[in-house]
Amino acid sequence: PTDEKGLAKKGDNLTESLVDLVGHRKKVTLLKFHPTASNVLASTSSDYTVKTWDVEKGEEISTFSDFDTNLIQDIVWDLKGDQYATSCKDKKVRFTDPRAGTLSSLIEKAHDGMKSVKLAFLGETGKFLTTGTSRSREVKIWDLKNLSEPLITESIDSASGTLLPLFDNDSNLLYLCGKGDGIIRPYEFEDKKPFLHKLNDGFRSTTPAKGLCLVPKRGLDIMKCETARILKVTNNEGIHPLKWTVPRKSDAFQDDIFPNCASTTPAHTADEWGEGSSKYPCTMSLDPKMASQNGSGKKMKLKTVASVSAELKEAQEKIKYLEGKLQEANIDF
Repeated sequence: PTDEKGLAKKGDNLTESLVDLVGHRKKVTLLKFHPTASNVLASTSSDYTVKTWDVEKGEEISTFSDFDTNLIQDIVWDLKGDQYATSCKDKKVRFTDPRAGTLSSLIEKAHDGMKSVKLAFLGETGKFLTTGTSRSREVKIWDLKNLSEPLITESIDSASGTLLPLFDNDSNLLYLCGKGDGIIRPYEFEDKKPFLHKLNDGFRSTTPAKGLCLVPKRGLDIMKCETARILKVTNNEGIHPLKWTVPRKSDAFQDDIFPNCASTTPAHTADEWGEGSSKYPCTMSLDPKMASQNGSGKKMKLKTVASVSAELKEAQEKIKYLEGKLQEANIDF
């Protein structure tokens, strides 16, 4: 846990898991929750497999293992969660049907270099983005209907760190973050050439980043026109929250820069999704006046082994007591 400044603070020790998902033979390397289905999780492992799980049931839905002996570098879901894409050490990008665990399409060679390849689906546009290296760090945009060659290739710089793409589906803004450096470059994505428009020089810092992620829109300071917040993990300076704001004089809710965003309500259950249901994420208004109308969805009820054991013990004692009462009354049972 961290405080408001991103510095570590004392928290609670978690000693028991709610659910144990057992299946991988080696260490788990990446986890990604499904964007629309309730409690569906994808996991990658050093055993060169991707598994899709129903967390609520604690069961495996499918396994995809067509990676030979190449470590998986990234995994991302598309907007509806109908497929996920993976990159791995053999430079291929695989698109997989998670319900069946079968390959649906393939990019034979995303980038020439040996650095890690990172991925992002670009909303509902049918476009796909990869970051990697050749002679320099670069970004490629692909058409999902034709993966034989990229639509564009844009060179970024000659730094050595991995480029992490953070894409905001609501505003079509792309934040290119360099792992190992302190630069974050914002771009606007448009579904026509030249596709990417650089907005400004972005954020620059001398503190290198170890990892970065976008905070969900519902966690932003909307009334101060905060349009994005990136959490930057550093080596020894904690977590730095980096905020992007739009200067506005009005104190009213700005609906032109805050369209409806994904809510916490699942669009369907894991069973419905497994049977073929395909839905966009449920959305919510960011207007504080509409807060009472934004449902939070049903929470999964899980119990630890200790709590179940205590309930079982209590039930057994109650049964024993009732059996004694029946015997005292000479009632057969």
